[in-house]
Amino acid sequence: MSHPHTSRHPAGHRLSFFDHPLADYTLLLAATLALLGLGLAMVLSASSVESFAKGGSSFSQFEKQAMFAALGLPLMLWLSRRPVAFFYRIAPLALAAAFLLLVIVLIPGIGINVNGQQNWIGLPGGFSLQPSEIGKLALILWCARILTQRQDRLDDWKELTLPMLPVAMLMVFLVLMEGDVGTALVFMPIIAMMLLIAGVPLRLFGVLGGFALAVIVFMSLTEGYRMQRFQTWLDPESDPTGAGWQIIHGQMALATGGWWGVGLGASREKWGALPEAHNDFIFAIIGEELGLMGTLSVLGLFGLIGLVAVRIARRTDELFVRLVTMGIVAWIVTQAVINIGAVIGALPITGVPLPLVSYGGSSLVLVLCALGVLLAFARQQPAAAALLRQRRVNSRRTKRRRNRADSSAGANSAAGAGTAVVRRG
Repeated sequence: MSHPHTSRHPAGHRLSFFDHPLADYTLLLAATLALLGLGLAMVLSASSVESFAKGGSSFSQFEKQAMFAALGLPLMLWLSRRPVAFFYRIAPLALAAAFLLLVIVLIPGIGINVNGQQNWIGLPGGFSLQPSEIGKLALILWCARILTQRQDRLDDWKELTLPMLPVAMLMVFLVLMEGDVGTALVFMPIIAMMLLIAGVPLRLFGVLGGFALAVIVFMSLTEGYRMQRFQTWLDPESDPTGAGWQIIHGQMALATGGWWGVGLGASREKWGALPEAHNDFIFAIIGEELGLMGTLSVLGLFGLIGLVAVRIARRTDELFVRLVTMGIVAWIVTQAVINIGAVIGALPITGVPLPLVSYGGSSLVLVLCALGVLLAFARQQPAAAALLRQRRVNSRRTKRRRNRADSSAGANSAAGAGTAVVRRG
């Protein structure tokens, strides 16, 4: 019996693009590059005023972001060529490295504290590393490995949750120790999605969700600036020139853009009115400069990434691939929802960047790496792998024919030259 994705279609039936073996790979790569290209353009636009004010050049922050994109893209393409076994093998090492960095960032004098959050490690050249971004991908790979090893015993809730849940909670605790509640919020759906795919009873989610909510509420109440963010979200007009300024001006930028925007580079809010215009609130600048159509395009591209990831997860027979795929899509989509929700006023501000779009090297490189893993899974779907193997075989055959043709032509040329010499003699 032929595989459903490789079987021939009846005569007269045109093959849909979505049925092509490499459709998932192509769509995922196209959505990634589109968001990356848009992000670079918007970082250049949104950061140009601040960059010029600080350093005399409108391109300084854009150049850093472009450099990180130049680092992340080759990593993504390299990872997209790795076999599934590669990701399975490196999971423990990646987790150990992530935990080490999460501890190092908490050491005074090493970790950089910005606005009450100590979640960066200073690097030479004025760069910094955010270990929690590495932790997201490392935790996904490790949890998927653990659950795959126990897939014949997943009907026992202890096998499902131990040691996965304590390790995941320890990572979330370290992130909370940095003061980064926003990133801790992103970890929650990742863990929940992987447990759901593995088959955890729904009643357990109520217990885990209640515990996580209690921790987040406690962290919010014990830090004044977090409590202020929550109160400002409820009523930004209560402090329009203080805590509510960013939310109000973000929404003003979105409203100013209308349907088609004021034009790329023509934002007025980026001239000092909107804080973090190139980072957490870059979605507001997209709305101002590119209008509703621009913001809907961003939403559509994230939706496309989510759709392709679900297709990959549904088509695979490997539990490891399914778990990693759904963990990564939970990470990217949740982070996008939290960021956009904060900009439009639907959620409190948490400070998480918009994946692939906001300024930030650690986030950009690690999201590109995560998408490289998804591209690898898309390439290794049975129909896609068969097509790529056939292409390689055809390429080798074509190369051998050319070599034989070149050799034959060379031999004929040499023979002709020898005959001409004999005649002259």
